[in-house]
Amino acid sequence: MKPFLLRADNFTPPTRTPWGGRKILSRYKAGLGLGVAEPVVGESWEVSVEPDFPSRMQQGDATLSETIAASPVDWLGAEVAGQYDGQTPLLVKLLDSEDNLSVQVHPADGDPALGSAESGKPESWLVLEADPGAGLYLGFRDGVVRQDVEQCIADNGPTDELLNFVEVVPGDVYVIQAGSAHAIGRGVTLVEPQFVAPGRRGITYRYWDWNRRYDALGHLDPAGEPRALHLARSLEVTDWDGPRGAAFVAQCRPEIPVLSTGDVTRRRLVGWPWFVVEEWLGEGELVVDPPGTMWAITCVAGRAVVSAGEGEVLVRCGESCVVPAAVGAVKARLEGGRLITTRSTVGGA
Repeated sequence: MKPFLLRADNFTPPTRTPWGGRKILSRYKAGLGLGVAEPVVGESWEVSVEPDFPSRMQQGDATLSETIAASPVDWLGAEVAGQYDGQTPLLVKLLDSEDNLSVQVHPADGDPALGSAESGKPESWLVLEADPGAGLYLGFRDGVVRQDVEQCIADNGPTDELLNFVEVVPGDVYVIQAGSAHAIGRGVTLVEPQFVAPGRRGITYRYWDWNRRYDALGHLDPAGEPRALHLARSLEVTDWDGPRGAAFVAQCRPEIPVLSTGDVTRRRLVGWPWFVVEEWLGEGELVVDPPGTMWAITCVAGRAVVSAGEGEVLVRCGESCVVPAAVGAVKARLEGGRLITTRSTVGGA
């Protein structure tokens, strides 16, 4: 087995992400010759087995899901393959916001109200770029209670004023637990690793969408229709017993240990029960011991040659590859590269 490159054009349509920007195509994927006519891309699903937007292998037309299913233990390792019925729960996106996203919340995986094809969606945000003053809406402010949110939305009021707004800079990392109110603000570009139970769709409930209306193509239009909201469910799954204000924001910022230094720096950005995210950054070679499961690797600057097992792939900025568990150790030769690597958690680490 060997690393495999994934197709780099797995984009959501503007009708799904009407807040999308232009940086994914103009900066991160500009050198890939994709020939995409629509310059606005809100999300690129880099590594996905979700039914709506599955990743496909660069060679051939097989989906990543089909490829893993043909040999799940080789791809995922025995622990992850057994825990998730032979499929990966990883979902990795590039996201670019030219406008604010809706104020939303994700339910916990295993929420009894979820349907058989639905999943919770714990996620993390790794900020790549931020316009001056751009930021994130993270949790409710001190003193805000459920009735305040309900009343504000009923009055078409400024619900964002009930939320903590946090300015961000490139390199910031946040984790978003189930039950946490959140929104990505305009002018932020990020990598978004997520957990979604295999074969299901990650569920998002919207409290509020800035009182916007859209035409059928997803463009702002005062005479158009609002996006669907899910106020009752949003309020129901929100964690009203947790911290507010600065204490909530602080719990969203993980500690980031440096695992190794040298020509290439390796940092652990997220170490969660659902997934582990690392950053490999620099100019040179890095050898990483086998983690016991599949690596999902996304290049967001420069390029890198990733080699393992019986082969290697060149991963350019804006491309992603997957490395099966069975190949053992992974060697990455970075050329001014920045790789964001995501894997399922194995053995508690």
